[in-house]
Amino acid sequence: MILTLLHSKLHRACVTHVDRHYEGSLGIDHELVEMAGMIEGQQIDVLNIDNGARFTTYILKEPAGSKKIGVYGAAAHLAKPGDRVIIIAYAQMEEKEAKQHKPVVLILDEKNNVVENG
Repeated sequence: MILTLLHSKLHRACVTHVDRHYEGSLGIDHELVEMAGMIEGQQIDVLNIDNGARFTTYILKEPAGSKKIGVYGAAAHLAKPGDRVIIIAYAQMEEKEAKQHKPVVLILDEKNNVVENG
């Protein structure tokens, strides 16, 4: 049996910019992508804490150290700069592996610095 589990999460990331006219995706600081064990192009869910919007997209790496979280394309209608979001990546695995799996959860402050690595 294959199960879909939480792989990693960026909790309370702060949206730094939006652009409706950019090819759609979610830009995330390259350092955060690496720390969370995510990869560019990976499917993610984004949950907007401030307005309740939820959408599925994929990861685009922003420059390392930029602290950027950019919402692009049609999804830019669902967020604005300053909104706090939860970014969730999933992984599929066999039940035996799933029972051993420990997801990476990074909690961020308002400047997208990691304040807790759970």
